[in-house]
Amino acid sequence: MRFTQTAEYALRIAACLARSPSGAFITAQEISDSAAVPKHYLSKIMRRLVEADVLESRKGHGGGFRLARGPSEICFHDVLSAVDYKTETIECAFGWERCSSTEPCPLHPFWSKLRGDIDRWAVENTLADFVT
Repeated sequence: MRFTQTAEYALRIAACLARSPSGAFITAQEISDSAAVPKHYLSKIMRRLVEADVLESRKGHGGGFRLARGPSEICFHDVLSAVDYKTETIECAFGWERCSSTEPCPLHPFWSKLRGDIDRWAVENTLADFVT
């Protein structure tokens, strides 16, 4: 199981900003360099994180991006939801087109449990857990 490229980048961006000095705005270039996210992809993700109230932005001199709330108030689920990442849309581990609890592949029970574990992790852990 893998995160999509967008979800992985969003987590990197959030982690980068969680580690920055509290309240400081960080430029897009600094975030791109620190989080190893290509600049052309960064703006798309940043816009979605701002719209989801995970980040806030400021234009002009001294501007950039910062967390919209404290790291302990932003869970990984907030970040993943902002970029529309949903574990239930992950493809069947066996590669079947139709795989569900009514038509399960041989790995379905284990794959479903793993998805549930990831959902719990995303809801129960915050950016503060990452920083400490």
